[in-house]
Amino acid sequence: MRCFRSKTLLAFLILLGSSLFYGQASDLGQAQTSSSVPTKPPSDRPAPLVPAPIPPNAPRMAKQTRYEIIRDFETQLVYARTAFPMGAKGLQLKQGVITPNGEELQQALNLWGPALKPGDPAHISFVQIKNDHIHFEINGGPVRRQKWYQRVQISGANGPLQTGPNEPQSNPHGSCLDLYFDKYVPEMTAAQLRDLLFPVLDFNARNKEQAYLDTVPPKVKEAIQAHHVLVGMNQEMVLHAKGKPPKKVRERTGETQYEEWIYGESPADVDFVRFVGDEVVRVETMKVNGEKIVRTEKEVILEQPDKDKEAKKEPEERPANAPSLRRPGEDQQEVPKPANGAAPPPIMPPPDLPQPPSGPGEMVAAR
Repeated sequence: MRCFRSKTLLAFLILLGSSLFYGQASDLGQAQTSSSVPTKPPSDRPAPLVPAPIPPNAPRMAKQTRYEIIRDFETQLVYARTAFPMGAKGLQLKQGVITPNGEELQQALNLWGPALKPGDPAHISFVQIKNDHIHFEINGGPVRRQKWYQRVQISGANGPLQTGPNEPQSNPHGSCLDLYFDKYVPEMTAAQLRDLLFPVLDFNARNKEQAYLDTVPPKVKEAIQAHHVLVGMNQEMVLHAKGKPPKKVRERTGETQYEEWIYGESPADVDFVRFVGDEVVRVETMKVNGEKIVRTEKEVILEQPDKDKEAKKEPEERPANAPSLRRPGEDQQEVPKPANGAAPPPIMPPPDLPQPPSGPGEMVAAR
């Protein structure tokens, strides 16, 4: 009996050991098989689909599409890709061209102030589809809309009484955008409309920093991500690269006034970033070991508005019968002068005829 039990126990142990051995071997084989199969790199993933362009013969936008566009875009949070000036004019976009731009946009920003800067979050608060353009109000629009209770009127014995102010109030934090088309607003999808608005609004950015980096050149983007300042950057780029400076110093060299931003304190590296106007012209780095590194050559060239554009304009041709403030007989500026520089004498008007006396004293003297 004891022999039988010992044999049974021995057979059970042998069976258990073999099962464990085959299980480990199968796991090892599976691991080798899985490791031998190459995985696809993340770069092989399919890219996001680009919406097809709107055909030139597209019909007018249907009523149902209007409702869907308004419902999709209103109350949506986006990020600005360009500066929006305050005021009722805002920006206009047609065929990818932003108006105003360049020097004209800079003048509007200096005059009215910026409602949005590149990278700032923007809230589409109102969408209106008109005949040939779509009107977007950003951050409440340039004019505050009245609440429903501000339009309520109470009638009494002496006439209606207004419960609130009826005059519109300006909204310094809002702006607007008008997307124009050639003839009429065509039929399109929400993805196609986002593609048309991409020059001014970013619908894919996840945060303010990402939205701003998409608006700068690639070299500037790499420098900002590395927290490095390049000669030729503007103040907005330096703020994204290094943050707000702990110290600022304003000095003058001859007739040039500059501002220097100081980052860091000893015993660490200290950076001195010098601005003339809005451009970095000099970067000085003081190392811990006493080494001094100075960079003054421009490392990045940004698009600057053409300030001499107005001066370069050729004079317009005036018609022959254009109105003038010159008296009869006076020479115009376009009339050639003689070689000796002496101009011909002007034509004298005819002598004045005697006038009748105009007062009692003159009448007595005439007698």
